[in-house]
Amino acid sequence: QVQLVESGGGLVQAGGSLRLSCAASGRIFGIIAMGWYRQAPGKQRELVAVITSGGSTNYADSVKGRFTISRDNAKNTVYLQMNSLKPEDTAVYYCNVKERIIGVDHDYWGQGTQVTVSS
Repeated sequence: QVQLVESGGGLVQAGGSLRLSCAASGRIFGIIAMGWYRQAPGKQRELVAVITSGGSTNYADSVKGRFTISRDNAKNTVYLQMNSLKPEDTAVYYCNVKERIIGVDHDYWGQGTQVTVSS
């Protein structure tokens, strides 16, 4: 079982920056991807950014050029640097880790961290 601990959310003015961190611990066998999702009130959870074990990244169109995802494989930690924040970025941000064990993928989720961007 993998446990995820997130940190770094908070309140920031539009145009500001925040950095989210998510550390994975526990019985880790083979992480194939780490990422961030977000869910705003009344909306579905959506992908923000993902990074694979090989370092490939993918971003939602709405955050391209403003957010950067990175990971420290030695620490099993993923980061999300968020710059030029907008009020529409306000949401609960969830860390996700995808692990593959004997050909079967397992998803783990963090508890969520609130990001609020004021106008």
